[in-house]
Amino acid sequence: MAVFRHGAAPQVVRFVLGEGRRLMLGVLGLTETHESAYRALVAVGAADVPDLARRLALGEQDTERALRRLEQNGLAAQSSARPGRWVAAPPGVALGALLTQQRHELERAELAAALLAEEYRAAAAEPAVHDLVEVVTGAGAVAQRFVQLQLGASEEVCALVTGNPVAVTGMENDAEEQATGRGVRYRVVVERSVLDLPTGITELTAALGRDEQVRVVDRVPTKLVVADRSLALVPLTAHSSEPAALVVHASGLLELLSGLFEAVWRGALPLRLGASGVTEHGPDGPDGTDLEILSLLLAGLTDASVAKQLDLGLRTVQRRVKRLMELTGVTTRLQLGWHAYEREWVARKR
Repeated sequence: MAVFRHGAAPQVVRFVLGEGRRLMLGVLGLTETHESAYRALVAVGAADVPDLARRLALGEQDTERALRRLEQNGLAAQSSARPGRWVAAPPGVALGALLTQQRHELERAELAAALLAEEYRAAAAEPAVHDLVEVVTGAGAVAQRFVQLQLGASEEVCALVTGNPVAVTGMENDAEEQATGRGVRYRVVVERSVLDLPTGITELTAALGRDEQVRVVDRVPTKLVVADRSLALVPLTAHSSEPAALVVHASGLLELLSGLFEAVWRGALPLRLGASGVTEHGPDGPDGTDLEILSLLLAGLTDASVAKQLDLGLRTVQRRVKRLMELTGVTTRLQLGWHAYEREWVARKR
């Protein structure tokens, strides 16, 4: 490829373009006619269409079409000084650029082929499709799987909750208390209509009291529970009165459901538990307890000391600190302290 570098010696170019030797521009998407037109133009430096047509033994229209194609590929250009004349682009520059582009496209094609081969091997080792999705029928069975998902979670449970529960409601059963007691993180998005349910505020208050993160939107697209991004429960729309749901195991469908939750979560507004009960807040600030935790941490107290001072659980303090780090987009507590001062969080009146 070095023969096409910028400033290539004339004798090298002549060798490449010399009589009896071909550039093989077909690999660049050009035909033999285009190649012949370019070689002829390089030989004379510049020519008008009739002159070049005679050299190529082609009609003028065919010659002009060939020149237009060369122009699209950066191999020829119309003379600005003399309209109607065409000038050859320097081979060392023009062909070098085309070959570099072609080389990059080949590298991308090789990478795509390797990725497809890896996907094929992975798919061959995966379980059958019918093992990735279960159908659960009946209110009791759906409720039982809902409890199992929560009790089996070790890191996080994500849920979308509507205002018309069928088999289970978004906030009920003791499984949540057991899971949060083990340190499982809850992120829940509820429809605004949930706040109007007879027990809605009570259940939301209990959830916020367990330090679950709860957000609200006008409508959620569907009921959904995802545990540890490895298992999901989503209802089936059925014409019969008997509830049914899909249990989705690790698969592309599960990734799609997890992505759906994250999209709804990003657009929802947080709910907070204050002196006046459950209130709705914008997503850009800590609450009073967060500010107290920050102040004590900046004063040098450990997490355990902060928890004791504020009569909170150690896990509660750690979860709140983690949420503040996510809110500010930082990865260390030192950065969190700097952001707290920059945003005047520790200077607010409480």
